[in-house]
Amino acid sequence: MNALLKRSSNLPVDPLFLGRWSPRAFDGRSLPLDDLMTLFEAARWAPSAYNKQPWRFLYALPEDEFWPTYVSLLDPFNASWARHAGALIFLLGDTRSSSHRFDVGAAWSHIALQAHLLGYQAHAMGGIMHASVRTELAVPEYLNVEIGIAVGSEGDAGKLPDELRQREQPSDRRPLAELISRGRYR
Repeated sequence: MNALLKRSSNLPVDPLFLGRWSPRAFDGRSLPLDDLMTLFEAARWAPSAYNKQPWRFLYALPEDEFWPTYVSLLDPFNASWARHAGALIFLLGDTRSSSHRFDVGAAWSHIALQAHLLGYQAHAMGGIMHASVRTELAVPEYLNVEIGIAVGSEGDAGKLPDELRQREQPSDRRPLAELISRGRYR
């Protein structure tokens, strides 16, 4: 576990949830294919309304011919650091399921937690070229391009640009009291 992690909770949540975070420093080593498939297998078991399982995954590894294309489909800010990840994933949602965004979010969460359990880091990115992902990767119209995900072994934060290096630490969360209401919304 990263020495930067000093998160705590007043309630008895599993340390798995406190230890998972989304760094931007990756070491550039390709993710072993078996480990990547384990992430997808964990996502496959995410809860889904009516068991529709509306998630679909596209991926590339650094040694793949598609790697430069995948990096180019990230916005420039994300491409600057995610190009050092061990795998890049685009997560798609089948819009024929009315709850596809909710279910796809559950699949992402399973990927993030399984990555953490395997000793990797996963960072979701909304900053992607959605329309270009659809075109370049031949995504059918009924699938929505939801997010990109960078996964890999954590790298040296000192190699990040100054702006990112200063932000390379786990973030805290809002207090629970700000997030919940009993009865009506306050």
